[in-house]
Amino acid sequence: MERSMACMNSEQDFHDWLPIRVWQVNGQWRVDWCWFGDKRLTQPFFRDDVEKALRLPFNQAFRRETGLDALRQWQVDSPGLAPTALIFHASRCGSTLMAQMLAALPDSIVLSEPPPLDSLLRAQRSDPELVGHLQDHVAALLSAYGQPRQGNEQRLFVKLDTWNLFEAPILAKLYPDVPCIFLYRDPLEIAVSQARQPGMQCVPGLLGASGLDGPTDADEKLSPVDFISRVIGRTLEAGLELCFQHGGVPVNYCELPDALWERLAPLFETSESDAAVMQRVANFDAKRPAMNFNADSEHKRRSASPELRASIEHWTTEPYEKLEALRRSNNPQAK
Repeated sequence: MERSMACMNSEQDFHDWLPIRVWQVNGQWRVDWCWFGDKRLTQPFFRDDVEKALRLPFNQAFRRETGLDALRQWQVDSPGLAPTALIFHASRCGSTLMAQMLAALPDSIVLSEPPPLDSLLRAQRSDPELVGHLQDHVAALLSAYGQPRQGNEQRLFVKLDTWNLFEAPILAKLYPDVPCIFLYRDPLEIAVSQARQPGMQCVPGLLGASGLDGPTDADEKLSPVDFISRVIGRTLEAGLELCFQHGGVPVNYCELPDALWERLAPLFETSESDAAVMQRVANFDAKRPAMNFNADSEHKRRSASPELRASIEHWTTEPYEKLEALRRSNNPQAK
């Protein structure tokens, strides 16, 4: 706490602070910072870690707000870890499990869908003036998250929001040597989950501008089932593009959790001792860590309605089959 108070006296010193919000007001982009001290990011989602940190009396009394220039200066003054791997996904396909297993490694920082990163990546759709500096801002943001606050951190894993697949070219250009993976699942299983509890991208008008939008979407009247299926289809197409154009590695949900200490070990720089730690985490539900994990693929498939089956077949068959063909060509022993 003493160091945090000292930081308050230095306008450019952000040791132990992390950006929790990036937003635009009156044409200017602002950054909201929160004090985390040396606490690791261990919750299923970054927003959960933020919520926990905001309960601290210090954060209720002190807040820091800056412009993007301070974020970039902090990168100059204290460069953080570069990403070890970028994790893209189709949603409801094990990405939270993957992030939780990696977060269990004591020398790793895991960012699980941080809203400030999503805000910056999609800012190009609302603020054309930001485009020329967007890569610099994104690099500075990730540098701030990659600060070794405990002193032993060696790796930085970044799990993005599903719709950030459409901003993958920005990240691929910024980090050309950083491995990207695309985690996906049988689209019918994804659709059953989304139909039960829709994510933001599966509710018309809720997400805001994203690459999921098509030029004629506003003129089309889709049923809720078809809307969900189209979203999943476009997501799989974007994942396929990531793999073909930017060297992304396709990973099917059915390969988890073993893929982390087998096929992906060279990309994630994981060791045998890391595998033992991750295996323990894999026994629990990723979103509800107090509960044991239970496989639900068969149950999801059996519960799918004929309408949903037909819609998913129409919107997703082609990209899914191409992803599976690519995955098996790269890994002949694949399931």
